[in-house]
Amino acid sequence: MLFIEVDNCHETAEELALKLEKYARFFRRTSKDTDGKERPMWRTRWTVPEHPYGEAPHPPVLLVFNHVGERNPDRTVPRLQELTRHLWQGERQRGSRHLYDRKIPIIAVVLPNLREHGPAGPVFLRFGRDHLQPLLEAIGNPRFEAAQARAAEEARTRAAAYQEQVRRAAQARAAKQAAEREARRPVCTGCGAKFTDARWDAIQPKDWGATQDSHPQLCDSCKQTATAAERDQEQDQAVPEQKSGGTWLSRFRG
Repeated sequence: MLFIEVDNCHETAEELALKLEKYARFFRRTSKDTDGKERPMWRTRWTVPEHPYGEAPHPPVLLVFNHVGERNPDRTVPRLQELTRHLWQGERQRGSRHLYDRKIPIIAVVLPNLREHGPAGPVFLRFGRDHLQPLLEAIGNPRFEAAQARAAEEARTRAAAYQEQVRRAAQARAAKQAAEREARRPVCTGCGAKFTDARWDAIQPKDWGATQDSHPQLCDSCKQTATAAERDQEQDQAVPEQKSGGTWLSRFRG
């Protein structure tokens, strides 16, 4: 939103300053909004997005000087800046940037320059600055926005570095835990091979009443070999006559 005052160079700087004081009083006026909360009255009439960095500047006022009268804008503007300094001067911050909380951005332009270059041309002088800018830059606060953008980028960089540090620490912990676990991995007493995860899990202590593993010191392959050997031995012990080629019925035959 932009308020525009067109001056044909008939009014003095003091008269223009009084107009800007009226703007300031109007911007400070408050009223209850539809939700019952007290707000600046101008915000209840015009929709303006909230400032992204928490500032609450007043709407800008553009002074368009049409040099018809006897007043010279080159002399009026410097005097007007001094008379209205309390309305537009921001609070200086680190890095040569300013905050304009509850201040009025006052911008001046002469009509011939505006006609020639339009609002995108560097023909607008914001009170308190020493160079001409395009309208949007003059209305805005590019130094502050750039500083905020740098701060946000630095915060993102720090956050990314911290996340990378956390990730690496987690990887280091995981590697250490894996190494410690690997050092505890059982080794088969039969063949010397390390147990697989499944075999290691199988020999872990079971719940009360559960069947315990028969060969906890052997890997799967060696366990199968040992189990088969034990089974053959049991069979041999159960029917010893079969080794000599006879049967228990042979003793009853003539």
